[in-house]
Amino acid sequence: MSIACIDKAGVLDHVFASLGRGAGGWLVTANLDFLHRHARDPEARRLYAGADVCVADGMPLVWAARLQGDHLPERVAGSDLLLLVAARAEREGRKIYLLGGEPTANARAVDVFRERWPNLAIVGNSSPQVASPPTEAQLAALRDELLRTRPDILLVGLGSPKQEQVIDALRATLPNAWMMGVGISFSFVAGNVRRAPLWMQRIGLEWFFRLVQEPRRLVHRYLANDLPFFFELCGRALLHRARRRAPTPPA
Repeated sequence: MSIACIDKAGVLDHVFASLGRGAGGWLVTANLDFLHRHARDPEARRLYAGADVCVADGMPLVWAARLQGDHLPERVAGSDLLLLVAARAEREGRKIYLLGGEPTANARAVDVFRERWPNLAIVGNSSPQVASPPTEAQLAALRDELLRTRPDILLVGLGSPKQEQVIDALRATLPNAWMMGVGISFSFVAGNVRRAPLWMQRIGLEWFFRLVQEPRRLVHRYLANDLPFFFELCGRALLHRARRRAPTPPA
């Protein structure tokens, strides 16, 4: 997976400069679970490769990059970007749409955004039932809604890979808009799910905080899938670094 060597400020500048030129795009905020899926599932790999920008939302990706000798400036968390995008959209007069998430969390996130940024143009929000992959009937309804509201920025909180499947199918409908998968972030904004303290985020333990809150849903993903993959990832990163440093044999 190719990760952009960029910080949060750089992402914002890139997205809003593109909007200023009338160009849309797709931003993926990849964590360890995304990378695991990318490594094992060809269809997920195709989806993620279609994004215009992919950033490291997860300290394991930042650590692995550094182990192989590539320095990423910082973790670029989608939950942080969500708020930064809203603030910047208000300043620049850009319209946003909130798609997905649990219905009460979606509605509450809209209220929170309007309280924090009174001049932010929220042109719509919805939490439809969407299959993975989405059906043509579901996509048709979403296309009609987006063509009616015409957002500049579409925030999609459906979880991966469903949100990427939806974005991939909708890009042609709004080629001048930026689309971003935000996972569970609407629930964070709404306060329905607590986010880890900042110190846990900084040392890469946000996953543990989430696991304690939702053990039944996350224990298999985190402990059976992602944890073994993390050690495999670190080993491959070190091997890649060693190969880079190996002397070139004479011709």
